[in-house]
Amino acid sequence: MGQWLSWIKSNEKELLTILDDLAKKAVETSEAVVVLFDDLTNSEQAKKIHQLETEADVLTRDIFSELNKTFITPLDREDMQRIASKIDDVIDFMDGIAARVYSYKITSPPPYCKEMAVELVKATKEVEYMISKLRRIKDPKDMIQHCRNTSDIEHVVDDMYREAIRELFETNDAIKIIKLKDIYETMETASDRCVDVSDVIEDIVLKYT
Repeated sequence: MGQWLSWIKSNEKELLTILDDLAKKAVETSEAVVVLFDDLTNSEQAKKIHQLETEADVLTRDIFSELNKTFITPLDREDMQRIASKIDDVIDFMDGIAARVYSYKITSPPPYCKEMAVELVKATKEVEYMISKLRRIKDPKDMIQHCRNTSDIEHVVDDMYREAIRELFETNDAIKIIKLKDIYETMETASDRCVDVSDVIEDIVLKYT
C-alpha cells in the first residue's frame, strides 16, 4: 500500500514538473521572439524558435502520455489537458510569428511588433508564475491577481494591434498589408492564448479553494 501511494505521489510530481517545464519553454520562446525583432537579418533566430516549439511539442505529448496512464491526478485531468494544450498553442503561435517573418522576408521590424513581443514575454511570465504555484495554492487572491494581470497585458496587446492595423491600412501597398496583417494577427492570438491559460487556472483556483 505504501509503495502504491508513493508511486501516485511521484506521478503527481512528474505531471506538474512537466507542466512547469512547458511554461518555462513558453517564456524562453517569447524572449527569443523579442531577440528576433531586434535583428531580423539573423535567420538562425527563427530556427531557434522553431526548435523551442519542437521541444514544447515533446513536453505536451509527455503530459498527455502521463495523464493517460495515471489513475489519480493532482488536478482534474481535463484541466491539466486544457492548460497543456493552451500553453502549447501559445508557443505554436510564437513559432508562427517567426515563420511568417522568415517566409515574408521581413528585414526591418514592423511598427509595434517589438513592443507586442515584449508584452508576450510579460504574459508568458505570468503563466509561468501561476503554473509554478499549482502544486500548492497558498494564496488564491494572489493567483486571481495574476490571472487579471494576464488579461491586462492582453488588453495592451489588443490596443497595439488595433493601432498597428489602423496605420497599416493608411498605406496603399496591398502586399505589405497582407503580410503585416498576418503577423500582427498571429501576435495578438498568441496573447489571447495566454489569457486562455489564465482562465483555466482561475477556474482551478475557484474550484479547489
